[in-house]
Amino acid sequence: MTKKLPPAVRDHAWQIAHHEMGHYVVARALGFATGSVNLTVTMDLRHQGGASISLVRSIPSIDAMKQHLEARMMVLLAGAMAQTLPLKKSAGQRVDRLKATAILKGEQGAHQDYAKIRELQHLLRNILYPETDPASSERITAELKMLTDRVWQRTQDIVEELSGIIAELAAVLVDGMVIVEQWGRAADTYEVVYTGPTLERLRAVQAIPSMTIGGPERSERVFNR
Repeated sequence: MTKKLPPAVRDHAWQIAHHEMGHYVVARALGFATGSVNLTVTMDLRHQGGASISLVRSIPSIDAMKQHLEARMMVLLAGAMAQTLPLKKSAGQRVDRLKATAILKGEQGAHQDYAKIRELQHLLRNILYPETDPASSERITAELKMLTDRVWQRTQDIVEELSGIIAELAAVLVDGMVIVEQWGRAADTYEVVYTGPTLERLRAVQAIPSMTIGGPERSERVFNR
C-alpha cells in the first residue's frame, strides 16, 4: 500500500509512524502493557496517531513510584526522539537532540507529551527532595535539570539501541495504510490500525528486549524548563 501514497503523504506518515512506534517500543521495553497503534494522515498533511499504553502497574513502595515516574517520562520522550531518526530500516541510527526538543515544544501534538513530562518532572522532584524550600528557586531548577538530563540521556540511549526495531515497526504501520472511502466527496485520508494482538504476533515486537530505567549518566542540558 505504501507505493499508492503520494510522496509527501508517505514521508509525513513515516515520521509520525516513527513517533508512535517510539512510544510503543520503549513502553514495552520498560515493562508497560501495550495495545493498539493507529495512524491517520490526510492529503494536506494533517495527522492523528496514537499508541495505547496501559498505566496500570503495581506500585507497592515509594521506590517503585520513583521508577514508574521515570519510566513514564521516558515513554513520553521517546516519541519525539524516534521521530528524528533517519527514515531507514536499519539499526544504529542516532537521535537528533535539537529536533527532538523542537518537536516536543511544537504544535504537532507532541506538545501534549511535553506538558505531561513537565508535570511528572515536578512530581518526581517533589518525591526525591521532600525537604526543599519552595522559595529556593535556584536549587529547584538545578534538581529538575539533574533528573531531566538523566532521564533524557537514558531514553536517547534506548531509542538509539532499539532504532532498528522502531524503524521496522514504523514501516509495517505505513505499509498498512489504506485510503478511507468518503461518501459524497473525494477520499483524502489514509489510515491504519494495528490491534495489540496483531502487533504481538510480529517478530519485531517479540524481539523487543526488557530494559531498565538505569544507565550511565551524562550531565548535558537538554531543554530549558
